[in-house]
Amino acid sequence: MAPSVPLLWVLLPGLAALEPLSVGLAIGVASALTGYLSHPRFYCSYVECCPRDGQRLNATALKAQLDSRLFGQHLAKDVVLKAVLGFSNNPSPKKPLMLSLHGWAGTGKNFLSQILAEHVHPAGLRSKFVHLFLATLHFPHHDQVKLYKEQLQNWIRGNVSACPSSVFIFDEMDKMHPGVIDAIKPFLDYYEEVDGVSYRKAIFIFLSNAGGDLINKAALDFWTSGKRREDIQLKDLEPLLSLGVFNNKNSGLWHSSIIDRNLIDYFVPFLPLEHRHVKMCVRAEMAARGYAVDEDIVQAVADEMTYFPKEQKIYSDKGCKTVQAKLDIHEDLVMGDTRARG
Repeated sequence: MAPSVPLLWVLLPGLAALEPLSVGLAIGVASALTGYLSHPRFYCSYVECCPRDGQRLNATALKAQLDSRLFGQHLAKDVVLKAVLGFSNNPSPKKPLMLSLHGWAGTGKNFLSQILAEHVHPAGLRSKFVHLFLATLHFPHHDQVKLYKEQLQNWIRGNVSACPSSVFIFDEMDKMHPGVIDAIKPFLDYYEEVDGVSYRKAIFIFLSNAGGDLINKAALDFWTSGKRREDIQLKDLEPLLSLGVFNNKNSGLWHSSIIDRNLIDYFVPFLPLEHRHVKMCVRAEMAARGYAVDEDIVQAVADEMTYFPKEQKIYSDKGCKTVQAKLDIHEDLVMGDTRARG
């Protein structure tokens, strides 16, 4: 207890003038105050803390977010929800959770990873426990692969040591130089610890356009045969996706030991979005901006998008990626309509 006494003299500079009984009382009060201020519940209400062991995700809230903000992706929502909740509820997972999200741009891969990050760490991408890597920004040079691998291992090791439930998101995997991502293979494997650090509570997420053509073809085949897109199951796409990405030199996972060792828990396909899904995105964006939803404007924005195949025009070739920019063009009309309704 000796080292704490000087602190108490600082907290209560008048201690020296007090009688022994008063000094004892003052020290007791100061000790209680110090204990209260340092209690995790109080401290973590002002400073971001790593979640405690046993802290579970709110399944109802996560499902509600996915249902209200992610459109046209029944497979991705179902697979990720079950995978994440199962992982969160497991007190002793054998390995980290590893998800690989695939599909064309604008289909919701980034969006889903952000929603997931926010439910693990409320600050989301602003959290010091959520780490986003962009292949073209963080690993741009093919002649520095060895350096990148060393840096990546050091970065992950340090951050998981600080917070076991860290989240790592690797975007633009299809632009990642082959071999770089294999640096994290030891952290994804079935090890209790690696050099004294356990990675079993961490979450790793890959985002990639690779495999998007395979997914689009499968979706179109279902449509051509008269089947509902909602009838597409993971088993219809995951084996095709895994093999396709493994053999794709431009996937970032070409002949990767991560796939070879079956360390990716789920290959999650994001289906191409139809006209009706684009309209859902427009409505959500209008609501997010505080605008009244005008169906004429919703229709106009959706119609301005380009669709494929050329003849049938079923799927948006940019998903919902340019909805915000398209809506900006209609800003005056939207604001005028909102004021009129107000």
